[in-house]
Amino acid sequence: MRVALHTTVRADRIDEYEAAHREVPNELTAAIRGAGVTSWTIWRSGTDLFHLLECADYGQLLAALEKLPVNIAWQARMAELLDVVHDYSADGAEAGLPVVWEL
Repeated sequence: MRVALHTTVRADRIDEYEAAHREVPNELTAAIRGAGVTSWTIWRSGTDLFHLLECADYGQLLAALEKLPVNIAWQARMAELLDVVHDYSADGAEAGLPVVWEL
């Protein structure tokens, strides 16, 4: 399945946000892959961030990551950088952007 997400980085923290993503912990990327993600891309336009990920089941992905210490630490770090924090707990499984059109 494909899931599109939208978040907003704080204008004064863009450089820090991008730097953090050059150093995503290997343990976290391994856990994300292990939970069924085959692709995850983030684009930035100004302070708007658009995520597109492909995974077997988004709800299962969130549940698998929710209690992992490396993910908890990452989410805390992102909360400092983002204006709008996406709910990456299992309760946030319905938070993806709705599809308007596809070709």
